[in-house]
Amino acid sequence: MGTQGVSMSPVKLLVHTHKPYLLKSSTVVHPLEHTIQLLKVSADTKNLRFGKMIHAHMIITNQATKYNRVLVNSLINHYAKCDQIMVARRLFDGMRKRNVVSWGALMAGYFHNGLVLEVLRLFKTMISVDYMWPNEYIFATVLSCCSDSEQVVEGRQCHGYALKYGLVFHQYVKNALVHMYSSWSDVKGAMNVWNEGPGLDVFSFNIIVSGLLESGYATEALGVLDRMVDECIVWDNVTYVTAFGLCSRLKDLRLGLQIHCQMFRTGIEYDSFVNCAIIDMYGKCGSISNARNVFDRLQTKNVVSWTAILAAYFQNGCFEEALNFFLEMEVEGLMPNEYTFAVLLNSCAGISALGHGKLLHGRIKKSGFGDHIIAGNALINMYSKSGSIEAANKVFLQMIYRDSFTWSSMICGLSHHGLGREALVVFQEMLAAKECPQYVTFVGVLSACAHLGSVQEGFYYLNHLMKQIGIKPGVEHYTCIVGLLCKAGQLDEAETFMKSTPVKWDVVAWRTLLSACHVHQNYGLGKKVAELVLQNDPSDVGTYILLSNMYAKAKIWDGVVKIRKLMRERNVKKEPGASWIEIRNSIHVFVSEGKTHPESNQIYEKVQELLTMIRPMGYVPDIAAVFHDVEDEQKLEYVSYHSEKLAIAYGLMKTPSGAPIHVIKNLRMCVDCHAAVKLISKVTNRVIIVRDANRFHSFGDGVCSCADYW
Repeated sequence: MGTQGVSMSPVKLLVHTHKPYLLKSSTVVHPLEHTIQLLKVSADTKNLRFGKMIHAHMIITNQATKYNRVLVNSLINHYAKCDQIMVARRLFDGMRKRNVVSWGALMAGYFHNGLVLEVLRLFKTMISVDYMWPNEYIFATVLSCCSDSEQVVEGRQCHGYALKYGLVFHQYVKNALVHMYSSWSDVKGAMNVWNEGPGLDVFSFNIIVSGLLESGYATEALGVLDRMVDECIVWDNVTYVTAFGLCSRLKDLRLGLQIHCQMFRTGIEYDSFVNCAIIDMYGKCGSISNARNVFDRLQTKNVVSWTAILAAYFQNGCFEEALNFFLEMEVEGLMPNEYTFAVLLNSCAGISALGHGKLLHGRIKKSGFGDHIIAGNALINMYSKSGSIEAANKVFLQMIYRDSFTWSSMICGLSHHGLGREALVVFQEMLAAKECPQYVTFVGVLSACAHLGSVQEGFYYLNHLMKQIGIKPGVEHYTCIVGLLCKAGQLDEAETFMKSTPVKWDVVAWRTLLSACHVHQNYGLGKKVAELVLQNDPSDVGTYILLSNMYAKAKIWDGVVKIRKLMRERNVKKEPGASWIEIRNSIHVFVSEGKTHPESNQIYEKVQELLTMIRPMGYVPDIAAVFHDVEDEQKLEYVSYHSEKLAIAYGLMKTPSGAPIHVIKNLRMCVDCHAAVKLISKVTNRVIIVRDANRFHSFGDGVCSCADYW
């Protein structure tokens, strides 16, 4: 069409160029309801362009005047929902007379744009300036803002207003109040609102169950679910997701199976949230086979469902399976997110696969997740547990954002590596950053005090700071105190502490005291503690070995014979020593005196070469702890080829000169290997890091980070 002689009206031009159904006829003015309906459609679909065209048409036809409240309210709603909140505000400010819908539309817009404080300001102005009575929708919006921004005082005031206006029993308001109190972890307040008056629907039940679960009230949440069943409330997908989360928290597989069967019977439609909740439930309840069956039957798999099944493998200790299964995810062409990487990194930490973890670190940077807190926390954990505390600290220092888990991971990592003073420095920095310590934070802090033998400082954190912050000490904290007293040589005080503290001690705590008796040669107390442990757990092989080693160290050979006989009678067998080392992304596993490795001959020759090198430095093999009833010459051969010696020898053969050696061992490192590796680190000028069942040992220049206490 040419430009000359154009007489088409703007309205007809609008019709021909965009939406032919905008006007039902060729008339210029449209019914009010029709325009409002079109604006509602544009708002609900977030079609900003279409809404602007309607707005333009209204201006041309002189409909969009500040006196037409209904149309201006529709425009405010449209622009607010299309994230054009400033345009909505200009329209609102230009109105001569507003009604409750005007205020509600603008408040909802601010709320959905995350400007919750502006919503509260509007609410105050509405009541105090315009003297307008809010309705149930406005109260629901304002209460939701108080939930999100944790405005406790304002939230309680709004609750009072809702009571004043008689809207507290309205379903929207009641649900918003329950959600608000739940988000503040005010379980009592939430339950008071929930129990007051009639009007409980499925949303009310979902909110209170979720709130109870998030606040740690799993038993109470289960009671609410029972009430839903008793009152014949029909469950929706949100209910099932929450219910499966409750089963995960309780680790109640039977209940999870019952709920899963109920879903089959009701025929409710499965969505991705429900499927992932089921996989997560089976994983956390220890049924990896059921989790895998659910995953395999999914018609559509996304990154969330893949991450859920990988997490299930990780939670059940199937670290290698998780890493291998990730390869299948990549074959499917799905990109991992930060949560996927976190699961994979934690799986690497489980088997100390440092090389694999480094590859994932590179992938994280390339994928743009380097600044995500969850990825950074997982990297700190992986590097710490894989023996590279320097790399963990580097990640920690480079993190832009940190949360309490970041600080706790770094503190626990440093403590686990025997760097107690450094761990306490980071803890002080955490307090200076006004980050609130968590339960696990103090496990790392007290463990650091134990490494340093700082008795007074440790008891200050336990008895004063934890109480001040509001953290109730658990058996892990008390076990650290036992280790602290033992490190300081106060074994009698440690025993008294255990007897006087009202906590159910586990075998770890008693074995901590038993190990200290071995180190400090307090054989009388050691025998008493060992007998106590074996009374409660006659199959605890670690206690037998520690007691036998104590007898051997004291040259009480009758005691050694007695322990070995007792083990035979009770059919208790010592777990074979095994160590592994990662070379060029391949894991090489060694067992004591094993010769299954393809290069066994060369490895044994390397071990002999190393032992020959350290003998002039004062190394004398310690054969006292050898469990085999053979001649001393045979015992010497046994102790010479312990698994960690074989792994270290192989690492020295296959890694560049100067590169650190990282070895993982399944048992506590023996005295002979500890003495030998200290000297090997000196003659080879290498840093050798061994992670045994107790802790990390960082050997360098003839000394160990544990200061010979482990």
